Amino acid sequence: MSVRHNSSPLTRQVTLTVLTLAAFALVIVAGFGFYAAAQSDEASLERQKIFIADGLKDRIAEVQREQESVTVWDDSVTNVRAGNQAWIEENLSTWMYTYYGHNRVYVLDAANHAIHAMWEGKVVEASAFGADEPELRPTIDKLRHLLAAPPKADASGQPAKMVAQDLVSLQGKPAILSIMPLVPSSDRVTQAPGTEYLHVSVEFINDTVIGKIAAKYLLEGARLVPLSQPVGAAAVPLVDSHGVILGYVGWDQEQPGLTLMRKMAPALTLALLVAGGVLVFLLHRLRRTSAALQTSQDQAQYLAFHDTLTGLPNRALFEDRLRRTLLFAGQDGTRVALLYLDLDRFKHINDTLGHPAGDELVRQTAARLKQTIREVDTVARLGGDEFAIILLDIPDAVSAEDIAERLLSKLRESFRLIDDQVFVSASIGIALSSGSDSDADDLLRKADIALYEAKKNGRGRYEVFAGDMDDLLLRKRKVESELRKALDGEGGIKLAYQPVFAADGRRILGAEALIRWGHEVHGALPVAQFIAIAEERGLIGELGKWVLSEACRFAVGTELPWIAVNISPMQLRDVGFAEDVAGILRETGLDPSRLQLETTEGVLIEHNETIGTAIATLRQSGVRIVLDDFGTGYSSLSYLRRHAIDKLKLDRSFVRLLDEDQSARAIAKTLIELALALNVEVTAEGVETDMQKALLVGMGCQQLQGYLLSPPLEPGQLLALPGVSSADRERSAVRA
Repeated sequence: MSVRHNSSPLTRQVTLTVLTLAAFALVIVAGFGFYAAAQSDEASLERQKIFIADGLKDRIAEVQREQESVTVWDDSVTNVRAGNQAWIEENLSTWMYTYYGHNRVYVLDAANHAIHAMWEGKVVEASAFGADEPELRPTIDKLRHLLAAPPKADASGQPAKMVAQDLVSLQGKPAILSIMPLVPSSDRVTQAPGTEYLHVSVEFINDTVIGKIAAKYLLEGARLVPLSQPVGAAAVPLVDSHGVILGYVGWDQEQPGLTLMRKMAPALTLALLVAGGVLVFLLHRLRRTSAALQTSQDQAQYLAFHDTLTGLPNRALFEDRLRRTLLFAGQDGTRVALLYLDLDRFKHINDTLGHPAGDELVRQTAARLKQTIREVDTVARLGGDEFAIILLDIPDAVSAEDIAERLLSKLRESFRLIDDQVFVSASIGIALSSGSDSDADDLLRKADIALYEAKKNGRGRYEVFAGDMDDLLLRKRKVESELRKALDGEGGIKLAYQPVFAADGRRILGAEALIRWGHEVHGALPVAQFIAIAEERGLIGELGKWVLSEACRFAVGTELPWIAVNISPMQLRDVGFAEDVAGILRETGLDPSRLQLETTEGVLIEHNETIGTAIATLRQSGVRIVLDDFGTGYSSLSYLRRHAIDKLKLDRSFVRLLDEDQSARAIAKTLIELALALNVEVTAEGVETDMQKALLVGMGCQQLQGYLLSPPLEPGQLLALPGVSSADRERSAVRA
């Protein structure tokens, strides 16, 4: 009996201990479970709110796109101006209801008076606009203000879209409001600023609209909750631009954490009955957690070394593989080829079709590259549209060239990007390892140089690195170094001046400053060569200031009506360029009206706000803007109107053919007549024969420049010409 008596407390103690441990473990597990469930439910609710908010933003954007399909249209402008109510009803109002579900549409004239109204698919009296006008007026005024302001450009350099949007409450119901001007879609229809008609579109945010948004994210019970009704946690406010809440979007909250806890209830109940089951359950949970952490770690490891867009190795993994490949190839006595590839004019695809199309092009390019190379080779994305390919066991350069040609051929096939068929090309630089001492960084540098040469030589091709490419790079660096010294005052750089004559060939109208560099070792370097190096190495700004200062200083001491200076597009892209010019004019004392700045056509089609601002500022100060080499690039009436150019220079390529080519005469005549029609002066450059001169004068060109009249002259030679030196006027005064 004593044994049983002694064992009973021990059993109870053990049982109590086990039960206590089991209960303690259960409390911990249960507490953690409820906490995790609460956190999961809270995170899920936040995601659901984000889904609804994003869905509303997407719907607002869709309303804008739907409205844009009828507002940017020549027919819309002409028919609304003509008051064609039948056309307006069919295309601008009932169409928006039947096809897109827009509930109300108004068309307003330039004075914001309604000329057409549609409610729920039926045309009503235009006076119906009065019922909604108080709520719509602020957004209408906002759009009118945007239309009256100077045109702006978006991030891609294109003109910003004219649209005003807001959430409003009409008759107690929240709605999406979008207002856009009716504008032409081509140059066939003109529209004076301030005369735009407005298209006002309203879509009520009702249960149907909300249901479509919720269905996209698999949310149930989505509905519109008026302000008069209470809202729960699962709700997103509808807020207008002034912060006023117009209503709420509510839905049945998903609670994945609570659902999970309900499913775990049997296991927790079993844990209360069997202490050992608790331990097994905890171990099982531990293993699951460990497996999840391992999966997360593996995923993080993968993302650290792979490109998320294409799944290809990224730069970090590529460089590691290249070093390993070169190490093994050196030991095996084999050769490795490195191909650098990037798509030609990829930025144009992004700008015209949008970044989603650009991303899809990168994905499809990656897929084609992987299909073309062997499994043992590596293709990696280094960023943007740049790819690198490591080819193993390449016997010679010809084998690498064959692969490069196959890659180029594959990429020349059409791409399907968002229902558009697009053709692109690529440029490839090839570098081959030289043996066991090959260095990854050196191979990368050589492939990069070869890629640069491929692009420079016409794009859509490949180039194999050769030793003279390195020599060329070294020569460029040497020229750069010596150019810096020359700009620091060690000499060699000077200006020559080629006069521009009137049609009579005797009277000098002005002169163009031409930079010359007589190098002590290389002789007279071609201007295009050292200008290109200056642009590439960031010296063009300093070089341009020197030329401008020197030319202005010279012009001040002459009787020349004006002096012309060539400027690089890179100078115009500098936000401080206009102020630099103003500073030089103040320093030298030259009247701004005596300075002409010559630039090329290409810079004017960039739709660059900085360039446009610089040109406008310079012209306001009195400086004249000249378009050089006109007719050889993107000749367009649009940029001539937009930038208000003062003078065009007819390119010498047309002038040279005037003697013998009838088509060249026709082109030259057309360009001159175009300039005269726009009230823009014309200078013909490269005039070398009397026949060219006679033909140009006959076409109406009143300014001539070329070797027939005068070659570029040293400053002293130019001053010796009649009417150039200020001393000429003094001598005339003495004789009088």
